[in-house]
Order: sequence, then C-alpha cells, then structure tokens
Amino acid sequence: MSSVFDFLHRLADWTEGLADSDWAVALLSLIAVSESVVFPIPPDPLLIAIGLADPGSAIWLALLVTLGSVIGAVMGHWIGRKIGRPLLHRLVSENKTVRVEALFNKYGAWAILVAAFTPIPFKVFTILAGVMNLEMRPFIIASIIGRGARFLTIGVLIFVFGESIQSFIDDNFEILTIASGGGFIAIVIAYLVFTRMQSARHNPN
Repeated sequence: MSSVFDFLHRLADWTEGLADSDWAVALLSLIAVSESVVFPIPPDPLLIAIGLADPGSAIWLALLVTLGSVIGAVMGHWIGRKIGRPLLHRLVSENKTVRVEALFNKYGAWAILVAAFTPIPFKVFTILAGVMNLEMRPFIIASIIGRGARFLTIGVLIFVFGESIQSFIDDNFEILTIASGGGFIAIVIAYLVFTRMQSARHNPN
C-alpha cells in the first residue's frame, strides 16, 4: 500500500512540476477532465502552481478547471450507466464505493456537493451516479456548484493575495474546501427556500 501512495505522491509532484511548461494549461484541462473519470490526482496542485506563476489568470484558470471537471463528470456518469459497477470496483475499493452509495441513498444529487470537500476521489461519485441512474440535470447542477466552490476558492485567493497565499492554502486546504463547499450549499438552500416562499405567496391555493 505504501508503494501506491509513494507513486501517487511522485505523480502529484510531477504534474505540479509541469506548471512552467508551454502546454501547462492544456495539461491542466486534461487532468481536470480525467480526474472526474479515471485519473488519481486532482487538478488542485497544478492549478495552484500555474496560478501562482500568473495570479492575474487564476480565476479564469479555476473556471477552466471547473468546466473540465464537469465535462469529465458527465463522461463518468455515462460510463457508469453503460458499463456499471464492475468498472467502479476495478478503480476504487469496495469500502469507498459503499460510503459513496450511502451518501447517494441519503442525499441524492446533494452527494455531489459533498464530493467537493471529501478525500474520496470525485470519479467514485460520477461513475456511481451513472450506475444509480441519477438524473442528469441535477447531477450537472450539483457538479457545477460543488466543483466551482472548490476551484474558485483557490482561484480567488491566488488572484487577490498572490504568492503570499501559497503556504496558507497548503496548510489549510481541507478547511478551505469544507468552508467554501458549506458556504455554497448554504446559498443554494437559501435560494431554494426563498423561491418556494415566493411561489407560495403568489399561489396561496
């Protein structure tokens, strides 16, 4: 097991080391898409490295990563519907699959929002969503909100604070993702409650 973790750390360092290459943005887009389907390393380290090299571009890079991640999520959903659970068991442990399935059974599409700030790979959520035939529209909306909360938090922090924010992000990454994800969920819930109240007011019967 330790050899697997060592390999993943080396792979993460390798991707981060490509931030200065001419095709870094293209690689970032590719990782954002593939991480939602098969790739074991999230795009965050490379997003941070490229963003710190040019803080003025950090927000649009975060938007690019969000778009790529959602595209990959749709692909993962489709693969889950077509190929199903056997593929999922090849990619991840049964324990993680059971945990994510419990989240889907309890929260439905809201589980995708939870995925934005959990250590469980996002591909588990996308493929299992297809296996469980989760409706595509709420799946995409939840993916945009959840992944947008995660990556835009990084992008905005880098854009505003530049290189001085790097150590803070490195030391508090999990807290940041939880806070940003929780904030977005609170906003969505508030919006849904408000629209229901408005609808009830205009349609009392």
